[in-house]
Amino acid sequence: MSNPDVQSTDASELSPEQRLKPANTRLINAGIVTIHDMEMLRACVAYENANQQRVPILRRLEERASEIRSQDD
Repeated sequence: MSNPDVQSTDASELSPEQRLKPANTRLINAGIVTIHDMEMLRACVAYENANQQRVPILRRLEERASEIRSQDD
């Protein structure tokens, strides 16, 4: 039986903060993997640069950008 009090969140509806704020790196990686467009990716890079500036996260975002670009070809 489903619980009507639990909200379902589509990954495309997550903000950069929601994708990158969790302390758990697995959740951050999941947030990055579910980025499917360059607009959201740029927003996430901007958020990370303005807030945490974690090099490993910025590298992962760079890798995801390369993946998105290769899919567009």
